[in-house]
Amino acid sequence: MDAEIFYVLVGAVVVAAIARWRGWPAPLVVTVVALAASFLPFVPDVEIDGHLLLNLVLPPLLYSAALDVSFVGFKRSLPQIRRLGITLVLLTTLAVGLVAWWILPSLTLPGALLLGAIVAPPDAVSAAAIGRKLGLPRRIMTVLSGESLINDATSLTLYRVFAAIIAGATLTVWDGVGQFLLAVGVGVAIGLVFGIVLHQLRMRINDAVVIGTFGLLAPFGAYAIAEHLLGSGVLAVVAMGLYVGYNSPRTDYTTRQQEKPLWLSADLLLESFVFAYIGLQFPRVLSDLGGEEVGRILLLSGAVLLVVLIMRPLYVYPANGWANFQDRKRLERWDRTVESGAFDERRRESKRWKGYSAAELRSKILRDQMAGLQLTWKDNAVISWAGMRGVVTLATALAAADLAALDTEPSHAIVVVAFIVTVGTLLLQGLTLPLLIRGLGIASDVDDEDDERAITEVREKSRKAGKEFLAEKRVEWEQKYGEVDLSVFDAFTKRMTRVERDTDEAQEVEEAVARPSYDDLVALSRGWLQVRRDILLAERDAGNLDEELMRELMTAMDAEELALDTRGATRQQGRA
Repeated sequence: MDAEIFYVLVGAVVVAAIARWRGWPAPLVVTVVALAASFLPFVPDVEIDGHLLLNLVLPPLLYSAALDVSFVGFKRSLPQIRRLGITLVLLTTLAVGLVAWWILPSLTLPGALLLGAIVAPPDAVSAAAIGRKLGLPRRIMTVLSGESLINDATSLTLYRVFAAIIAGATLTVWDGVGQFLLAVGVGVAIGLVFGIVLHQLRMRINDAVVIGTFGLLAPFGAYAIAEHLLGSGVLAVVAMGLYVGYNSPRTDYTTRQQEKPLWLSADLLLESFVFAYIGLQFPRVLSDLGGEEVGRILLLSGAVLLVVLIMRPLYVYPANGWANFQDRKRLERWDRTVESGAFDERRRESKRWKGYSAAELRSKILRDQMAGLQLTWKDNAVISWAGMRGVVTLATALAAADLAALDTEPSHAIVVVAFIVTVGTLLLQGLTLPLLIRGLGIASDVDDEDDERAITEVREKSRKAGKEFLAEKRVEWEQKYGEVDLSVFDAFTKRMTRVERDTDEAQEVEEAVARPSYDDLVALSRGWLQVRRDILLAERDAGNLDEELMRELMTAMDAEELALDTRGATRQQGRA
């Protein structure tokens, strides 16, 4: 069995590598190739326990995704993310459950709702891969990524509730709400504790290898402890990843440089295996179709697939329209408050309003609404069609098949339906989503314009801060060395602002200054880099710079510091 898993893993990675080389969506290609390979007689029948699959694959994939998500963008898009990740999952569970119970009464209502919870959460891995390749705007990518971080928690909590009911527990609606709130509270708390501890370790241990190892272990620990305490392991891992990712720019650059390729490799390995495993399950699904209910199970699978396809647009558009309506009503209420003369009284009563004029507060309300990343109908069309199912659906279905209280035929039906829905959405939506994106003409041109403007503003602030930093250092050096040749500051400023210089000329400048040592110049360079990093963090925290753009600029600064360290190491070797 160990050798079979290894062969599947190697084959999946090879196929994924070829797909990436050709520019194809790797998750879809791996799934299709695995489906075709499942008919070959020499391909092994790989069986893995659903609980084991969730515990081994889900934590690192969620943590890696959370590290890359912009926390600022996540917070701004929280209304849309919450609607998709919680409300839509609940409605899809209910709709699928009622349809499944009507078509196959032997499932029973709790079993049908269990099936609904299993197929409700989309897996944004393939959607995000397609979106990044085609240049989807960040406002859409933020919503899709954020949804994928919390919808699994909702569905897995529902899964636990309905599994308990099937096992004979008596639960009311309020019991279910209580379990959900407990899962959220415990999960987020555990995740924040792990995130704070891991961040402190990253700040204090100057060994990227050790920190990388802790980072690999932490998601499993947070997930396991949260689940043991009846919390949501998914939310624990997500909270930890968001906290660590948000504070990552404050850690040593070597940690960031080693962390990125490490998690990219882990993502490729795990995602390739998961999608290959989905495709290889086809023979097992066919074997589960024995019995007199074959036609009804296939009918059920088609009906459930149709329900999950149409539920997203049926919910996304009305929900978005209602949210926009609420924003307009909020602004109208504000205008009526000002016109009625009640603004001054409200301002005296509210601490948050003191110091602001009515016009300033109205502008703030408009900024808050725009910060919520309001989506166009084209954006919602893409979001509505990006509902591919994945590892959570298949793994929970396999785990449900092992429930002792579930009869053989309903358990087979759940596995078959989950497989058909997963593969059906992956192929149908995954293959047509690029056509939809191109047909609607959605691109990140607006992001590019905003990025250029943000970069220009940040560079201006960086230049101003750099001048102030050099002026302070000039005073310090004069106090330490006496009269200092100011050409070192001129040369340094030109070099740090990326004016091309010849290496020999730069070396001559360093040797022209007699008393300031090489270590002084290195410290000056590091101080300049830190000033620029501080500007980036301040602009990110103020909401003036997108977090993804900040990370790109930070990566360039990390490369500069690496070059500085490399040059220092070469100099030390030369002296030796």
